[in-house]
Amino acid sequence: MVVAEVRVELKKGVADPEGKNTLKALELLGFEGVKDVKTVKVFDIFIDVDAGHAEKKVEEMCRKLLANPVIHNYSIKIK
Repeated sequence: MVVAEVRVELKKGVADPEGKNTLKALELLGFEGVKDVKTVKVFDIFIDVDAGHAEKKVEEMCRKLLANPVIHNYSIKIK
């Protein structure tokens, strides 16, 4: 079994309202010096194939479901 970690984040210039709201909340709670907050989704995918095929399958998962290529960048790390 292989574990693939997929990290999906918004491309530069794409609005991140969740990150902005989190930044506001941190400021209201008195946390100083926080310049920005960006949201990132991390998926741990447990897949029952060899490592050579895992990356190819996870890449397809990203293209078909996990990431929108218009607004997201993603990275895959096989563990």
